[in-house]
Amino acid sequence: MKNKLLCKLTAAVLLLTLLTGAAVAHADALEEIRARGYIVIATEGDWAPWTYHNEENKLVGLDVEIGLAIAEYIGVEARFEETQWDAILSGVDSGRFDIACNGVGYTAERAEKYNFSTPYVYTHMVLVVRSDNDSIHSFEDLAGRKTANTASSTYAVIAREYGAEVVGVDALADTLQLVMQGRVDATINSQVTINDYMMVHPESPLKIVAESEGEPVVIPVRKSEETDSLLAVINEALDAMRADGRLSAISQKYFNGLDLTAGPDAE
Repeated sequence: MKNKLLCKLTAAVLLLTLLTGAAVAHADALEEIRARGYIVIATEGDWAPWTYHNEENKLVGLDVEIGLAIAEYIGVEARFEETQWDAILSGVDSGRFDIACNGVGYTAERAEKYNFSTPYVYTHMVLVVRSDNDSIHSFEDLAGRKTANTASSTYAVIAREYGAEVVGVDALADTLQLVMQGRVDATINSQVTINDYMMVHPESPLKIVAESEGEPVVIPVRKSEETDSLLAVINEALDAMRADGRLSAISQKYFNGLDLTAGPDAE
């Protein structure tokens, strides 16, 4: 009799443990963030003007202000985790980061694995070569050439689609050094990032030879039903910033007076 009772109690405890574990595993992401009091935001911290350190070594940039505004809208603290680009999306996927604010471009391939916010800016990508390079004039000219980019970036994917061999790097400075040293033929990158770099380093032997149409920049979250409410509140925050003009003001602040918040089809 005692053995039967013990077995029943053990089974009940086991069932309760399994149910509790399942509840924790499937907890709503937004509720978890509000309960802990902060949101973990992945960013590089060395990709101006999106995310970088100013002269006082403070983390600033368009994406930093976007992240701070989203955290404020949710009612929690923003905690930025700086990491290399190649670790950002995998960190969102694993749950290490709640979201990423780092100029992430939308692609159909990424959309299979992550859910995305509505676009908050639209950026052009540019093709950059050394200033004495007269053989590359378009993206099509990349076939059989070497480019430099972080391995999993949108720009690396596009370079490969044009037939280039991509040399992997960790940061923008490394990318442009390889171009200037002639160790690679070109790089594809964000127009505003390259413009910002060339303003700070006007002596750099670089030039832009081609430019794309506007591409949507979005905020990724883990693809799961548990992140639906988080994604909805992110979109609410972006809508509020768009409506009251803050989004436009942030774009102009960091993109040298350019408002890149409207889509390519906007009148």
